[in-house]
Amino acid sequence: MLTRYLLLSCMLLVAGASGVSAAPLSSSNVPLDSPIYLYLEKLSGMGLITSDVKGMKPFSRAEVARQLLEAEQRLLEKKEASPRLAGEMVKRIRELIPREAALYGNDTEPRLLDFNPVLSSRLRYVYLDGVPRNYERQVHDPGNDGVFGIGRGLRPPNPYPTPAQHHGSEGTPLLEHAEGAVYRPGHTGELRTAAEGYVGRYATVLAEPQVTFNRDTDRALLTLNRGYLKVGGGAWELEVGRDSSWFGLGYRGAITLSDNARNLNMVKLSSPEPFRVGWLSWLGDMKYAVLLSQLDHTVTGGQEREPWYYAVKLISKPTKNLEIGFNLGKQAGGKGLDNSLRQYINGIFGGTSADNSNGMAGFEVRYRAPWLRNTEFFVEFSGEDTASFWPIVESYLAGFYVPMLTEDGKNDLRFEYFRGNNILYTSGTMPQGYLYHGLPLGHSQGGATEDFFVRYSHWFGARHNLALEYFYTTRGSFGRMPGQTTEMKHAGRLNWTLPVYGDIDAQLSYGIERINNLNLVAGVRQTNHLARFELRYRY
Repeated sequence: MLTRYLLLSCMLLVAGASGVSAAPLSSSNVPLDSPIYLYLEKLSGMGLITSDVKGMKPFSRAEVARQLLEAEQRLLEKKEASPRLAGEMVKRIRELIPREAALYGNDTEPRLLDFNPVLSSRLRYVYLDGVPRNYERQVHDPGNDGVFGIGRGLRPPNPYPTPAQHHGSEGTPLLEHAEGAVYRPGHTGELRTAAEGYVGRYATVLAEPQVTFNRDTDRALLTLNRGYLKVGGGAWELEVGRDSSWFGLGYRGAITLSDNARNLNMVKLSSPEPFRVGWLSWLGDMKYAVLLSQLDHTVTGGQEREPWYYAVKLISKPTKNLEIGFNLGKQAGGKGLDNSLRQYINGIFGGTSADNSNGMAGFEVRYRAPWLRNTEFFVEFSGEDTASFWPIVESYLAGFYVPMLTEDGKNDLRFEYFRGNNILYTSGTMPQGYLYHGLPLGHSQGGATEDFFVRYSHWFGARHNLALEYFYTTRGSFGRMPGQTTEMKHAGRLNWTLPVYGDIDAQLSYGIERINNLNLVAGVRQTNHLARFELRYRY
C-alpha cells in the first residue's frame, strides 16, 4: 500500500507543480563527492540557508545556485555577524558554478548552443593492501515481526533450518560509496573528466568517461561513469542516461538507494528544485523523484534474473527546520519471472508474496535545532516487507550533525548509526538480492549488520579541510547461524584536502582497519591499509 500511496502522491505533485517555476534553468548535476555539498551544509549550519532539502541527491547546479543566492542575501543582511569561513565558501561555490550563478533568477538569455569541454576532472591514485569482506553468508531469520520492534505476528515465524542467504561484497575496504568502483590490491590509477553542452535554458547533455589502470594486471579499462540528457528544470525535469542517485539523509550511507553500486542507466522524472502547490501549501516545500532502470543479468542458484528496478522519493518540508521524506526501491519482473500485467499490478498495489517483485520502503525525518547552533538530528526507518500498510522487517539509520562545534564554524562533528535487518537486501523472489553488479544498492555495509560512524573535521579555509573518521562495524551480533561467530571491525581514516594551484585541489587519505573473525570465521584476523591521493579540477 505504501508503494501505491507514494506513486499516487508523486502523480498529484507532478500535476500540481505545473507552472510553478516561471523560468526553469536546465543544468548538469554535481558529483556526489564534490565539496559543494559540504559547503552548503556548513552554510545551512551557519543560518545562511534555511530552504535546504537534503534527502535527495545529486543536486543540479541550478539548485546549488538557488541556495547560493539565498546564502549571499543573508550574508549581506548579517554583515559582520557571520563567520569569515561563510564568505569564503560562498565565493568558492560561485567560482564552481559560474554559468548557473550568472543565469539563475534573472531574465538573462544564454547562448542557444554552448559547450564546456572540461567541466570538471579528477585524477585518483589508490594503493590497497588488504582484501574486502565477503557478504556471502547465511543468516537466521526468526520472522514473527512486529512494528518498531513492538508486537508480533505480522510475519509468520520461520523455522530455524530455513536461513536467508546474503550475497555480494563490500567492494573496496576503506573506500565505500565509490559509484561501483572496486579497486584491486596494489596500485590503481583512475581518471575521469566531464564535458557538458547546453541548448539555451532548456536542455543539458553531459558525458563523463573514466579510465582505470591497475599496475598488477597491466590492464586499462574505459567506462562511462556518467552520461545523460536532461530537459527542463525547476519543478519538472526529465533525465535519460547514466547517473548517480542518493535517497536518504545519511552521510555514511543510505538504506534504499545510494552511490555504492555502479551508476544506474535510467529514466528519471524529478524536481531538481523545491516547489509549492497551492492546495497543499500546508506541506511546505516539496520535492519528488521517480526513476526507472533495469538491473544486471544474474544466475544465482540456477535461477536467472534481470529485473526492472524503480525507485520513488517524496519530500515535504512543512517548516524551515523540519524535513520529512518517503523512500521506495523495488525490483520487479524481468527474466525468469511471470511478467504478466496482473503480476506487475500485484507488485504495485498488493506487495504480497504472490507478486513478482522485491522491494523496501520507509520514511525519514530531519530536524534542525536553532538553539543548538543549528545541530541536525535525523532518523530513517525502512521495511524490507509490508503487512497491511506498515513496512516490517525493520532497518534503521540515525544520527546527528553539529555544524558549529565552535562559534567560528571551523569545527564540526557528525555521528551516524546503522542497523541492517537480518534479511535486509535478501529475497526469495530475486535470489541475487538487492544488488547491482555485486554491490548493495543501498548501504555499503549490507544486511544483518550494525555500524557506528564518527567524523570530526576542521576547516582551515574553504578549500583546506582535515577530517578524522572512526568506524566500528559488527556482523553476527544478531542472526548468527551455527558455526558462525561475531565479526568485529575497527577502522580509522584521515582525509586532508587543500588547494594546489588555481582551480586544482588535492585530497590525501589514509585508512587502516583491523578485523577479528573475518567473514564470521572464528580466529581469522585481517588488517587492511588503503592510501588515496586525488587531484581535482573544478570538482
